[in-house]
Amino acid sequence: MKIRTLQADDVERLLAFELANRAWFEQHVEARDPAFYSRASVAAHIADYLASHHAGVLHPCVLTSDDDAAIAGRANLRRIDRTAGTGEVGYRIAHSAARQGLGSLALTYLMELARELYGLRVLNAWISPQNTGSRRILEKHGFTRDALAASHVVQVNGEDHFSHLYQCRL
Repeated sequence: MKIRTLQADDVERLLAFELANRAWFEQHVEARDPAFYSRASVAAHIADYLASHHAGVLHPCVLTSDDDAAIAGRANLRRIDRTAGTGEVGYRIAHSAARQGLGSLALTYLMELARELYGLRVLNAWISPQNTGSRRILEKHGFTRDALAASHVVQVNGEDHFSHLYQCRL
């Protein structure tokens, strides 16, 4: 398994990944707009992410098989603010690759990028209490819940889920 920066030619692989795991992701995080699931929309999504990467505010990554044939996960360092020394992490792992350490691998990679490439000092992540797997990964890597931060409400399977802010000092 390798982690690399998202590329413009990842359209077909990313669309296949998102379609194959749509139901799995929608059990844990807010659903994407149905219009996202087309070649044109994924291409636009990638172009937007690469523009944000070029601007220095996002570092989009994919986890792929060693031969780069298929995407097994995504990992993003976003909301990069070098002045404040902060950023936000997020990742999604394919259902078929769950519980194989890829979430931990992705988070370790993002933390190294944040520290070494961007000089960040604090990372944030938003996790709902129902997403126990991601919460455990964050806690294992030194993230703690900020009890004073306001929660965000997201819709997961038609129900309101409160997402809590977790932070880690690098």
